[in-house]
Amino acid sequence: MHLRRWPELPASGIILQIIRTVQPSDRADELSLLRRIINDPDRPISPADRHIAGKLPSGIQYIWERHTEGSSIAVIAEAGKSATELEKAREWIESFPGDAVRASKIYLAHNDEAAADMMHAMPFTQGEIVSSRLIGGVRFWSDFRIHSQGYGCVLVAANSCGSDMLSRIVQQLQELGNYRNMALLALPLVREQWLELDKVERQRRLFAAEVSDPATKDDALLEKVSSLSLELANLSNCISYRLDATKAYAELVNERLEGLQPEIIEGTLSLRGFTKRRFLPAVRTCAAHHDRLQRLSGRAANMTALLRARIETRIENQNARLLKSMESRAKAQLRLQQVVEGLSIFALTYYSIGLLSYILHGAEEVVHLPHSGLLLAIAVPFVMLGIWLAIHRIKKRILGQS
Repeated sequence: MHLRRWPELPASGIILQIIRTVQPSDRADELSLLRRIINDPDRPISPADRHIAGKLPSGIQYIWERHTEGSSIAVIAEAGKSATELEKAREWIESFPGDAVRASKIYLAHNDEAAADMMHAMPFTQGEIVSSRLIGGVRFWSDFRIHSQGYGCVLVAANSCGSDMLSRIVQQLQELGNYRNMALLALPLVREQWLELDKVERQRRLFAAEVSDPATKDDALLEKVSSLSLELANLSNCISYRLDATKAYAELVNERLEGLQPEIIEGTLSLRGFTKRRFLPAVRTCAAHHDRLQRLSGRAANMTALLRARIETRIENQNARLLKSMESRAKAQLRLQQVVEGLSIFALTYYSIGLLSYILHGAEEVVHLPHSGLLLAIAVPFVMLGIWLAIHRIKKRILGQS
């Protein structure tokens, strides 16, 4: 942080600063513009540089800083510089690539009396002037509105503050405004997505009603919940980084505000009051959008789990019905098998008795056997019993082995 400190500021003069968001493809053009001004062979500019300070040919100081999302460039002119020199410096800093987030003109005065003399030339809107006494006795005035050439105006009275401390205070005051504007970059996206989240919320309610309807097909429900989850994921991917950045910038704004220790001046709106009224509601809106997006994503996940439970329940019921059907068929097959088994006993008995009758008729040719028909009749139950026992013994052995 010490490497990024501004140089000592003159007690009277003007500062022009522009902060931009810069795409990676524009970084080469940005360095090219810096190389046109800086002709120092002992200090070549490299893409790794993040802070460069020096003087323009006219003697006006400049400060360029590279940030994560963009860059800021400022020129510092002491009182007495010609309008032509100041105009050339302004044109130079406006020629840099990127989208301007904030452009400021800071007018420096020796004290409150000198600032009062300059006040009539300031384009402030009466009734909207914000003014506070800052640490070190410094006082500032601004209406935080955009004026001619797209610049906002700030008037600073140094009073008894030394040049080194004045430099730190003005830098912190500018950082407060810059971080405030960077934090608010998410607000247009939030307003745009808020209507889309309303649409997603309605779709979620309709989907919940369809899930509770047993007649709705699971394939259609799965397609709808997948589409809803994908839409929420796309919305989150589009804005999550911006919302996280807003949270981080808001914390920096609060840190800078506490560091400046603004005091209330009767008759004007204070810096702390202006920040609470105009900045914090926007930050809360972004935080509310982030929370709503997280809740909807969680509810979509719950609906997916509910649909999965519904599908699993149906599959389990189908499996149960299938097992019950298989059990019924197995019982029927068992009964049929028992019937066949009984019939087979009779069939085997019939054929066994037939064979026995051939044996007895053959034996009568050799040995006289009276009442062979009676013997066959007596043998029938014994043969049937033997066949039944043999079949059950074989079944027992086979089932025992399996």
